[in-house]
This record gives sequence, C-alpha cells and structure tokens, in this order.
Amino acid sequence: MRVLVAMSGGVDSSVAAALLRDEGHAVVGATLKLWGGASDSGCCSVADVEDARRVAQQLGIDHHVFNFTEDFEARVVGPYADAHAAGRTPNPCIECNRHLKFDRLLQRAVRLGFDAVATGHHARVVPDGGRWHLRRGADAAKDQSYVLSMLGQEQLARVLLPVGELTKADVRARAAALGLRTAAKPDSQDVCFISRGGGRRAFLAPRIPLRPGRVVDAATGEEVGTVPAVELVTVGQRRGLGPGDGVRRYALSVDVASATVVAGTAADACADEVVLDASSVSWVDRPVAPGTRVLAQASAHGAAAPGVFEGAAVRWEAPQRRVAPGQTVALYDGDRVLGAATAR
Repeated sequence: MRVLVAMSGGVDSSVAAALLRDEGHAVVGATLKLWGGASDSGCCSVADVEDARRVAQQLGIDHHVFNFTEDFEARVVGPYADAHAAGRTPNPCIECNRHLKFDRLLQRAVRLGFDAVATGHHARVVPDGGRWHLRRGADAAKDQSYVLSMLGQEQLARVLLPVGELTKADVRARAAALGLRTAAKPDSQDVCFISRGGGRRAFLAPRIPLRPGRVVDAATGEEVGTVPAVELVTVGQRRGLGPGDGVRRYALSVDVASATVVAGTAADACADEVVLDASSVSWVDRPVAPGTRVLAQASAHGAAAPGVFEGAAVRWEAPQRRVAPGQTVALYDGDRVLGAATAR
C-alpha cells in the first residue's frame, strides 16, 4: 500500500511512519506548512519541519513539504478571529483537522496515487464489515479521538492511525530504539499561531476590535467588575471577572454587542443540557436517533459525561459545567465515537 504520512515533526508521527515502513508499505512523509507567521509553540515552526525532514532521512523515506498557508488562513485562522468577534470560543485544531489534514491533504494524496493518509493521532480506526469505527486510543491519557470526531466514513476508509494501539511510553520507546531525533521531544500543547508571549490578545488585536466590557451579576443585575476585552472571555471562565472581593464568579454568557459578561456562582456555571447547532451535527457512520443515551465530551482534555442525545441538545444525567458556544461536543458509545456537533 502507498501511504502518505503527515509528519508534524513530533514523536508520534515519526513512529507512525516507522511502523508503516516496517510493515512493508511504500511510505512517503509530508509536512504541512500552515502558519506563515511567527510561531514559538504548537506544530508549525521551522524547527518542526526540519525535525520531520531529518526523521524521514533516518527512516530512508522521501519527504515533501506542502504549502497550505492560504487554506489555513481561510479555513482556520480567519474563522478563529471571527468567532472571537462574535463572542464564541472556537476550536482551531479541530477545524485544521476537518479542512486541512483530512480534506485538503487527503485530496492531494489521492491525486498523487496514494492509497491512504496516516497521522500520529492516538485513536483507532477499526473496520467492521465494510464500515469503519473510530475508537479511543489505547492510552486513555493521550487519547485524541475528540479532535477527530468530525470524520466520516469517506475519510476513515483512507486513514491509518498506526500509534493508536500504543501507549505514549511505547511510542517513545520505539522511537528511542530506532534512534529517532524526536524520541524525547515534548508534545505540542498550544495553538500554533498563538505565541506564548503575546497570547490571544496580541494575535487578535490587529484583526478584530477588542473592547472593554462590564461584568454583571446574574442574580442582582449589578455591575461587579470589568474585563479589558469582552471578545476574549469564554463561558465557564473564572479568572478576571470580579473586583478582587474574594467571590468566585464564573462567566455564564458573553454578549459582544452590549459588551456585557453575565457572571454567577459555581452552581450557576452548571447546566442541565448543552444546546447544539443542528446544522453542525456530523456522524462517523449512521445517525443516532433522538433519545439515545450517549457519553458527551466537550473539550480535548475533558472527561465524557453521560447524557441523552435529543437532536438539538444533549441532556445531562447530572448537571455539568456549561459548554462555551463554538466548542465541539463529541458523542461516544463507550470508546466508540458516534459523531460531533458544535455547541450553540
């Protein structure tokens, strides 16, 4: 099988390429140039491209760099800024997977005659009678099925996730045994176009207006504080919402038009359901009927909680922390991903 491996310059994709090579596949590495600006975090730096190239050289496979910066700006960066301007909390890594790695790259791979695209994600693609399941990775602490929850049958039929059956320790051990330069490289943790020094404010300030806002108490309606930029407040946020009076307040809603954040107690910060944008719902395989019990996960590193899928919402078995509008809600049956939607 001819396989194009998306090599980010990290240890997981390095080992993915090595495993496929050792299985006898015709493997070629490809690194995506996505972010054209400065980067001191994430997976898009010049050093990461060099690490991927050097690993490919160590493995004896060809390596290419594909420039998708225009697509990345249009599909990920621009929508990220627009979402903040509307008071929503975007999920750029999921949109990058949706539009770049498992759409644009997959299309190019097919045109170039490859049978499949592989990545270093910790998740598993499991065949089942001509259909494909997406399941959590073997290492629960490193599972990345959440950020792949938007994939469907068409993509999964051409996707390989070689490290999904391994723990992170196994991955590093294999990389070390092969002498790969990425064996001890730390995992990427941040959004590649947000610098550690400047953060979201420094990135967004040249792109959208950032306006100060007022914080209003949900119970009394009184103003209890201010925020320097209402566009940077996330539902569920606790820090920076009060006058330092010792009262813990949580953002319950963000209204950019009126530059107002409504804040409340920890109890107020929980809800009985998360409302979904019906137009955003996608399924890995067949749609799930309303009334189906599911596990729902609303962040990459969060825990899944039991609830009932109601079509336009997930009703929790027990109240859960509010989900910020714009965040992806992944639906599971045990360790199997059913689909995903965006919180409204």
